[in-house]
Amino acid sequence: MEVNQYLEMFIEESKEHLQACSEHLLELEKNPDDLAIVGEIFRSAHTLKGMSATMGFEDLADLTHKMENVLDAIRNEKIHVTPEILDVVFESVDHLEEMVMDIANGGDGKRDVSSTVAQLKRIELGEEVIPEVVATVAAPVVESVLEYDSFEQTVITQSAEQGFNAFEISVTLREDCLLKAARVFMVFEILEKDGDVIKSSPSVEKLEDEQFDQQFYVAFVTKTTAEDMQKKLMKVSEVDEVIVTTIDQRKFSEKVFEAHQEVAATATAVAEVAAIPTNTPATKAEPVAKPAKEATPSKADKNHAPVGNKTIRVNIERLDILMNLFEELVIDRGRLQSISTEVNHGELNETVERMSRVMGDLQTIILTMRMVPVETVFNRFPKMIRQLSRDLNKKINLEIIGAETELDRTVIDEIGDPLVHLIRNSVDHGIENPTARRAKGKPEEGTVVLRAYHSGNYVFIEIEDDGAGINREKVLAKAISKGIVTQEQSYSMSDKQINELILASGFSTADVISDVSGRGVGLDVVKTTIESLGGNISIESTQDVGSIFSIQLPLTLSIISVMLVEIEKEIYAIPLSSIIETSIIRSSEIMNAHNQKVIDFRGKVVPLVFLEEIFEVPRQEHQDEEFHSVVIVRKGEKLAGLVVDSFIGQQEIVLKSLGNYLTNIFAISGATILGNGKVALIVDCNALIK
Repeated sequence: MEVNQYLEMFIEESKEHLQACSEHLLELEKNPDDLAIVGEIFRSAHTLKGMSATMGFEDLADLTHKMENVLDAIRNEKIHVTPEILDVVFESVDHLEEMVMDIANGGDGKRDVSSTVAQLKRIELGEEVIPEVVATVAAPVVESVLEYDSFEQTVITQSAEQGFNAFEISVTLREDCLLKAARVFMVFEILEKDGDVIKSSPSVEKLEDEQFDQQFYVAFVTKTTAEDMQKKLMKVSEVDEVIVTTIDQRKFSEKVFEAHQEVAATATAVAEVAAIPTNTPATKAEPVAKPAKEATPSKADKNHAPVGNKTIRVNIERLDILMNLFEELVIDRGRLQSISTEVNHGELNETVERMSRVMGDLQTIILTMRMVPVETVFNRFPKMIRQLSRDLNKKINLEIIGAETELDRTVIDEIGDPLVHLIRNSVDHGIENPTARRAKGKPEEGTVVLRAYHSGNYVFIEIEDDGAGINREKVLAKAISKGIVTQEQSYSMSDKQINELILASGFSTADVISDVSGRGVGLDVVKTTIESLGGNISIESTQDVGSIFSIQLPLTLSIISVMLVEIEKEIYAIPLSSIIETSIIRSSEIMNAHNQKVIDFRGKVVPLVFLEEIFEVPRQEHQDEEFHSVVIVRKGEKLAGLVVDSFIGQQEIVLKSLGNYLTNIFAISGATILGNGKVALIVDCNALIK
């Protein structure tokens, strides 16, 4: 059976099951005696194992099976949950996620997880979790680190019957080894003279590319003794340690029995998948078992028809194609409206108006289809906070509010990394250690709140912490020393402006550089990314109380509302999201301040930006006009007045990229095709406001 047609379904459902595992593991850490949670994790792992085996991803299925054994032992109260055991299970889930991502990117899902598998086996046997297996030169029979498929097991077994020794050899190179690949080659050269290499971990390709730390494992059959092999390999330069152990073939019989069970389960799963018609929409996997009370519907339920699953999965590429086709319709709609106005035919006008209304409804539906809950991004953070709190020796509670808030898929794809930077910054710089919090009269456990909500045509995402807040004096001193602001400028800066200095490129107040933050990169990247999405970021902070980082993002990036303006017969589009209002001013109202033309706008001094100068628009004849058309735009708290020749009107346009050849054009974010077929450039207001 061809299973590739089910690959996308497999990847999506695997991600869902792994996310469920992560969420339930976090719950289990808080309630280690709750076996119901263990049951939920076990069911997710069991389903994932069956799907992986069906699809032929053996490494994924095997690791899941080993994790499932540990969960089963916990569920049956053979072993008890400890932080050390949970660390290994979390590590297993991390490996599984990386395998699934590798499959999603076109890989085979293979990964060296031998150390994690060894830890899982020790846990299953009730042994203590230790960093590595200790073996001696005497080659005792110990638990294998490597995993062997049925063919490799047969080779080892038959070799033993013919009088060969089967060894698992661990080779550790010195930490200062410069040519690791060369040392690996020398080791393999010695091995191949004395016997046959059955398997290596990492793979030979990765060893040749030096994609390993200092240690690698080799399964080897030979008639040479373990002691002689150890002595020969130790003669290789820069080899620090060689451990030779005998492979325990007794485990192979157990694995054969497990393999038969897996084959039976796989055959059943394949039969179930094959029974699904090709045109049947994919649905989420149901739980393995349902409570008995759900088996018989109540009297009230009998009065209602059964409700089926109303959702289907659609590849995002298809939605992108649909969106592109609709964008072409929007352009043609503008063209039709332009023709209709020129012809002024009654029936044509009526048809165009009706078509515009229908397209408006269609636009709403298409944009809604592309909406994805921010939960898909937020889900990664509880596990990240858990690890950070352990690394930094801090107690941190993460609260997530509004995870169901929806954003366009294109925005969702871009917002993940900026949020990671902001949360790591809040945890490292914001939340104090327990001792410092006690001294300030705060609870030992700090709180980070991740909040999302809609407001108009925007989505707001806030990261709030109850930590130390921003030390304005320290920030200002660092900014002055870095040359970001001058001493004179600092006197007139508001608290909000001082807070936002931490978003400047290369800015850092960290006294000690760590892996978490403090390298002078991160927050400037956050600001750049958010502004490239048409959003902005603001910061509120009170020292010793906490900080709030607020991100404002547009609901969608594809179709936007703009104000069309004209400069000497050239048409430009200014996004409505940046516009406060339009105004007509007299030339006499323009003033000069610090070599900059400004106006007084409602009591505020607003700098003027003449777009004809910015875009070097050629004038047929220069003339001094008494009145100027001005578009007042904003970027956060800052304002500017864009001077144009005239206003054309408001219109919905399709945002088009300028392509690979016209990159980094100053103050231009894209282009659009108007109803008359002409191209209008879209003004990037953020670039014009300093």
